[in-house]
Amino acid sequence: MERNTVWDPLRKKDVALTPEEDVRQWFIVQLNTLMKVPMHQMMSEVGFRLGEKRFRADIVVYGRNAHPLAVVECKRPDVDIDSDVLGQAVRYNMVLDVRFIFITNGRSTYVCRRREGDGPRRYEFINEIPSYEEMNR
Repeated sequence: MERNTVWDPLRKKDVALTPEEDVRQWFIVQLNTLMKVPMHQMMSEVGFRLGEKRFRADIVVYGRNAHPLAVVECKRPDVDIDSDVLGQAVRYNMVLDVRFIFITNGRSTYVCRRREGDGPRRYEFINEIPSYEEMNR
């Protein structure tokens, strides 16, 4: 029997199982098991406003101080990760002010870290996947 819903442990309810939702649920597991992010420090489908526009971040990781640490943008596996997808996550960051941006389609995952220092906020791609402890430093 084919599943048409999946349990979202962050929203604590069954949600429609779309290709993007499948990627989101996979990445929640990666955040929790690989990066050791506690489930209670994540939220999925986080709504916010930028000017008059409403947006919804796929996953937001919060630090111990309850401030957002990372935003995750999930795409369907057949969507290429390109500059438009990165631009979308960077726009979200204008409101969220996170240190890390994750972009994934389940096939490819990219991690960006905000460069510290004076001047405009800039991000650099990094090769290592940070743990929750490293994200909190």
